Amino acid sequence: MKLRTLISAALLCASGAAMAQTYNIEPNHTFPSFEADHMGISFWRGKFTKTSGKIVLDRAAKTGTADITIDINSIDFGHAKMNEHAKSADMFNTAKFPNATFKGKSMKFEGDNVVAVEGEFTMMGVTKPLTLNVSKFKCIEHPMLKKEVCGADAHAEFKRTDFGLNYATPRFAPEVKLQIQVEAIKAN
Repeated sequence: MKLRTLISAALLCASGAAMAQTYNIEPNHTFPSFEADHMGISFWRGKFTKTSGKIVLDRAAKTGTADITIDINSIDFGHAKMNEHAKSADMFNTAKFPNATFKGKSMKFEGDNVVAVEGEFTMMGVTKPLTLNVSKFKCIEHPMLKKEVCGADAHAEFKRTDFGLNYATPRFAPEVKLQIQVEAIKAN
């Protein structure tokens, strides 16, 4: 009797593990963007054009994780001089801190949809908790790739000064709005 219970438990665990799927971030459809104060008179907006990582998702168990890396050197304000200044030691100091990472440790679901990813954001060598709120989530069989692709729109807010990005404070408010459009392709 104990052997049968042990085998049943092992099969149950194995079937649960098989439900988790890995999705690789599709870098041509994933662009974290942001907006930050410019002396209280306007907002500067920009994006990062190089992002990589993976998402592990188990929709049946309603669990998942995310491991995302943003190449800070890919910052793009649409203004070459500002891009270069943002990479300097005055701001992001990309020579010392070339990447920012988000390690999503848990996902919150409402029904079949992911509505939040709770994790840790690391920028400029500082790690802080961050929750990405997901306003849209959908998975489809991609008609051209013939693979499942999941996409989401997520957003969060944080203070850049919490990460040591203190340039021009208090003239420029420290609050940053982060928005991420993400698509990820199911791994084989």
